[in-house]
Amino acid sequence: MGMKRVSVLTGAVLAAAALGSGMASAAPHSTDTSRAAVARAYIYALVSHDASAVPFAPDATRVEAGLQTGYSGPQLANDLNHGVQYRVIQGIRDLTMDEAGDVVTTRYLLDSGVGGVRLLTVEITETFVIPDGTIHAITATIVPTLG
Repeated sequence: MGMKRVSVLTGAVLAAAALGSGMASAAPHSTDTSRAAVARAYIYALVSHDASAVPFAPDATRVEAGLQTGYSGPQLANDLNHGVQYRVIQGIRDLTMDEAGDVVTTRYLLDSGVGGVRLLTVEITETFVIPDGTIHAITATIVPTLG
């Protein structure tokens, strides 16, 4: 994927656009399979900071860039609800999902910033292991972009 040069815009218009489009792409979708719906619920919670609809297995784990960042379902849910690391997320866009057996792989752009100003966009690939309707493992790869 090529890198693009963009200017940083300020103000409520950017914040509304980023949040609006981000929530729409991550919101529940009627054509999702049951596993895709679980993965989408997690992604939606990244933006909404509400993990109540995310079904984690009690011993769920998350690995990000090779480092374990999630050790249990309750901890992962608490992080989504209250974690400062997620408060900077302004929106998610260009979400695609692929499913093979118990594994759902998502790819999307995540916009982050402060006070309505987008500061960084990262390209994220997350692989979810969902064998029984609950998330057992998440592996995330994050690549900064300029677009």
